[in-house]
Amino acid sequence: MNKYWYFILPLGAFLLISVFLFSGLFSNPRYVNESQVDRQAPSFNLPDVMDASRHYDQHIFEGQVTLLNVWGVWCVTCAVELPYLTQLREQGVRIVGLYYEQEIDPDFGAKPLPQIQREVQQQLDKLGNPYQFNIFDFDRSYSLDLGVTGAPETYLIDQTGKIRLHHIGDVNARVWQEKIYPLYQQLSKQ
Repeated sequence: MNKYWYFILPLGAFLLISVFLFSGLFSNPRYVNESQVDRQAPSFNLPDVMDASRHYDQHIFEGQVTLLNVWGVWCVTCAVELPYLTQLREQGVRIVGLYYEQEIDPDFGAKPLPQIQREVQQQLDKLGNPYQFNIFDFDRSYSLDLGVTGAPETYLIDQTGKIRLHHIGDVNARVWQEKIYPLYQQLSKQ
């Protein structure tokens, strides 16, 4: 009977792995982390990207409907969405940036702050600056609290600081009109 186990165990492992991989074919590739939706934005105390002496906390969301946009200069899709977000800001939409630095791993070398600031300023000068200000989440702790999986991601936060929508991917005209704007307009009227 022992010689059959040498056949059955690998076959069983193969079948389990096959079922797992096969189920991935039917999963939603645009998975949205809804665990934070309809909850208060997590507490934080983080500096401004351009002025480390200036700090922001969760109270920045009180009183105004805000788009919190997670972005980075290394993110190609973020660069694509910056001009459209700038148009939204020109229309009166309040957008706050959450700057997500990719190169923070000491094993690969972290960028010095002046270099990050130069890169941010160059990107915004070139493609448009939609942000009221940019929060610097250097160690990604706030991003983890929000459930961020990468960049770009955008959170719609109401006047009480409650997250009302989480969008993964770029904000473009279609996404704005079909997904974000109807809720934004509803919240703005409250």
